[in-house]
Amino acid sequence: MTEARLTRETGPAARIAAMAEPVLDSMGYRLVRVKMYGNTVQIMGERPDGTFSIGDCEKFSRDFSPMMDVADVISAKYMLEVSSPGIDRPLVRAGDFEAWAGHEVKIEMAVPVAGRKRFRGELEGFHEGEVRLFIDNPEGGTEPLLVGVPFADIAEANLVLTDELIAAAKARLPETAMADGAEIDEDQITEVNEEDDNG
Repeated sequence: MTEARLTRETGPAARIAAMAEPVLDSMGYRLVRVKMYGNTVQIMGERPDGTFSIGDCEKFSRDFSPMMDVADVISAKYMLEVSSPGIDRPLVRAGDFEAWAGHEVKIEMAVPVAGRKRFRGELEGFHEGEVRLFIDNPEGGTEPLLVGVPFADIAEANLVLTDELIAAAKARLPETAMADGAEIDEDQITEVNEEDDNG
């Protein structure tokens, strides 16, 4: 069974995510997220090991673009972008918070925890439905404070780009994958221009 993903898409983005997820799954990939920016639809995917090559992006684009046209989710002209998560990637599954423990993370909550919606600190991991991280002590102590926030109430979580994170991301690359998706940023993407709808 596929590991549950934080789903915060709404409207057309939610419909596109529902279409894209099984297609990615059938190809051995996973959906990270779907976002819409004006007339641009961005679908972010990855392999189970967190990588996603330009070839992977192109393969999914070729298979998914006709489905988008038939489903007619967006009636106006649009651009489809398929990208890798990038180094400062979103964290959307419990396993992501385990895999990147020890690195700095920014978390935005959908529901406030202890009166706050934003947390930033060193990721400790995931335990019993909670994402745990070390944050600066709000009372001014020198020792960081370990806090837990409910995974289900997270609106968005991203790794923070640091030298340590860059080194760790490069170390995870297969030796033969010189242009693997973990190394490309979100601006290195496959773009497909779609035609206007027929009616």
